[in-house]
Amino acid sequence: MNTMANITDVGTWMVAAAYVALAATAVSGTALLLLHALSPEFAPSWRMVSEYANGRFPWLLTVVFAGWALSSFALVAALWPLSVGTLGAVGLVFLVLAGVGQTMATLFDINHPLHGPAAMIGIPSMCVAAVLLTNALSRHAGIEAPPAWSAHLPWISFVLMLGAVALFFSSLKAAGVEMSPNSRPLTELPAGVSGNLGWANRLLFATTYLWAVLASLTVLKAKAG
Repeated sequence: MNTMANITDVGTWMVAAAYVALAATAVSGTALLLLHALSPEFAPSWRMVSEYANGRFPWLLTVVFAGWALSSFALVAALWPLSVGTLGAVGLVFLVLAGVGQTMATLFDINHPLHGPAAMIGIPSMCVAAVLLTNALSRHAGIEAPPAWSAHLPWISFVLMLGAVALFFSSLKAAGVEMSPNSRPLTELPAGVSGNLGWANRLLFATTYLWAVLASLTVLKAKAG
C-alpha cells in the first residue's frame, strides 16, 4: 500500500483529526493544571488526579478525562491511513481501548466501582498503543514517526506509578494504618509516611500527552511533506 497516496487521498480529514487531538490534549492538560491551582488542598505529591472528584471542582476533572478520551479517538482517525499492516492495526485497537477507558473515567469518578476498571483498561492500552503505533509509523519511508523514547515513556511512568502505589501502602501498613475499600480517605499523611505516587500519576498524564502531541504532529508533517 502506498502510504503517501493515502495521505493525499484523505489528507483533509486526517489533518482535521490531528488538530482535534492536539486541541483536546491541550484542553485536558490545561484543566489538570488549573486543578492544581484551584484545589491546593490535594497535595500533588501523594494525592491521585482522580481524587479531585472529591474537591470543589469535579467538573474540571471531567474535562481532564473527556479531553484525554477525545484526543485518543481523534488520533485513531488521524493515524488510521498511516498505520497500515498488522502492527498498526493492533495498535489502533489498543488506542480505541484507551479511549474507552478514558471515557469510562469521564463518566465514573473515583467513588464509582467502575473507575478502577476504567483505569485498568485505559492506561495499559494507551501504553501498548504508543509503542505499537510508533513502531508501525517508523516503518514507513517519508514519515517522521514520534521518537521511540516518547513511546516508551508512558509504560515506564505506569510501572513507576504502580511501584509508588505499592510502596505507599506498604509504608502506611508499617505505620499502623490499615486501608480498605471502606476506609475514609486520608486527608494528611501519618508521621513517618511519605508518598510520591501523586507525582508518578501526573508523570503518566504528562507522558501520554507528550506522545499524543508528537503523534499528531506526525500527521501534520506528513501532509506538509
